[in-house]
Amino acid sequence: MSLQRLLEQQQSRLGALTNLLDHEQAQLLNGTIDGTRLEEIAEEKARLLQRLEETETSRAKVQRKLGYADDASGARQAAEDAGCLAQWQATLDMAARTARLNERNGRLIGLRMAHNQQMLDYIHRIAEKSVYAADGRATIGQRRLNTSA
Repeated sequence: MSLQRLLEQQQSRLGALTNLLDHEQAQLLNGTIDGTRLEEIAEEKARLLQRLEETETSRAKVQRKLGYADDASGARQAAEDAGCLAQWQATLDMAARTARLNERNGRLIGLRMAHNQQMLDYIHRIAEKSVYAADGRATIGQRRLNTSA
């Protein structure tokens, strides 16, 4: 398969992954979380990442087969010689944008998890407090603001 065709595949898959990450971000910013949908997104992300890895492996194999160095400069030179340097650069730009989106979503997930843990800790603290006073009377609703100060 030609380098140009492999780059087209990578760009297509990166575009699909970027769209999926945008959708994931919208889900994470929504007031209520749809866990089932987030799980579906995670599974689709894993499939797309696997396909991207396969395409990148094929691209690197073609690059080596053509005698180019197995590094970034070799990839750039192979793209330039194949007449698809602009496409290679666009692929790199798309990959960088996708990585930033993925990182941002990871931070959002971390914030959600921290917030959820804080809420659980708060609920546990409340649940541990006794609802009865030493004399057996309920303490809920008996607390009053002391305005005599």
